[in-house]
Amino acid sequence: MFFYSKFVPKPIGKAFDCQNVKTFLYLTLFEMKRSPLSFLNFSFLLIIPFMVLSSCKKTEYLTTDGFTQGTTYHIVYSDDVGFPLDSVVVGILSNIDASLSVYNPNSLISRINSGEELVADVFLTEVFDKSLEINRLSGGSFDVSASPLFNIWGFGFGKKESVTKEKVDSALALTGMDKIILEQGVFSLAQKGVSMNFNAIAQGYTSDVIAREFDKLGVANYLIEVGGEIMCKGKNNKGKQWSIGIDKPIEGNIIQGADIQDVILLSGGGLATSGNYRKFYEENGEVYSHTIDPKTGYPVRHNLLSATIIAKDAMTADAYATWFMVAGLEKAIEVLESDNSVEGYLVYAQGDEYRVYKSEGIIVRN
Repeated sequence: MFFYSKFVPKPIGKAFDCQNVKTFLYLTLFEMKRSPLSFLNFSFLLIIPFMVLSSCKKTEYLTTDGFTQGTTYHIVYSDDVGFPLDSVVVGILSNIDASLSVYNPNSLISRINSGEELVADVFLTEVFDKSLEINRLSGGSFDVSASPLFNIWGFGFGKKESVTKEKVDSALALTGMDKIILEQGVFSLAQKGVSMNFNAIAQGYTSDVIAREFDKLGVANYLIEVGGEIMCKGKNNKGKQWSIGIDKPIEGNIIQGADIQDVILLSGGGLATSGNYRKFYEENGEVYSHTIDPKTGYPVRHNLLSATIIAKDAMTADAYATWFMVAGLEKAIEVLESDNSVEGYLVYAQGDEYRVYKSEGIIVRN
């Protein structure tokens, strides 16, 4: 069919979006007024534009939240699948709990900690491999075998007791990644009393596992937050970067999001924050941080109040944040300036003031 028109529309390609379709229709209608012959082909011309416009509805975003691992989770995602993913999320959380939860006596890790030799599943293998990697990078500042130390300082299981040098030395004797044995896929512990605890990275890892499943399903945009550790991709429901608030590390700020220090913008990757300002105890006039140095056996004493890390995944960010809170400000800055795989936002005390160090890749909302 031949038709005459001075208006020759451009081919519909990848860049032919909803706005271009609207422009196309406007120009076609304008040309109809000038050339009646154009009407013969108008119905044909409208087929493709209206097909495109029918798909130009705003993408809906869904949410799901709940409790897991002794904390909460909140997930926002674009409805690219066509149905809610609550059951998918709950299934993943249940599987991870059965593997990594030290609060579940029947979990894989609890059974290994009690002395059984068991074949590792994919969850335990992945968190152990990452823990071993960061343990070596940190020179021992990050150590998932430090549970005996946390227990005597009152940040683990059991009732808080008075801490003595003898107790610390005894706990140190049970600490060290070399005491966790993985041979041919089977986990065992070198001696009784040694135990693993992946709480320092389990929440970040959980966000990663959910994100991987969302990727497989074709979810284009999501923000997955488990216990404050985040994995995100794409954009929010306003078509902008995800906005992530960083809590002020001040005493009494115990409610997440109640008092914001800054807002970081992120389009993809993992983000995790670790800090000393929410978990501590006071004894004989001394305030003790919940961050224990696995090399000394004692709580850290330095001016770094919180470390927020961005990495390729939330598990890595989680591990680095924990490492930095043990190592302190100077070491954290040294690593951030030499390691291009991570970015950091550090809040530290200087006298009576709070100061911020942020690496070049951190984008803060104005």
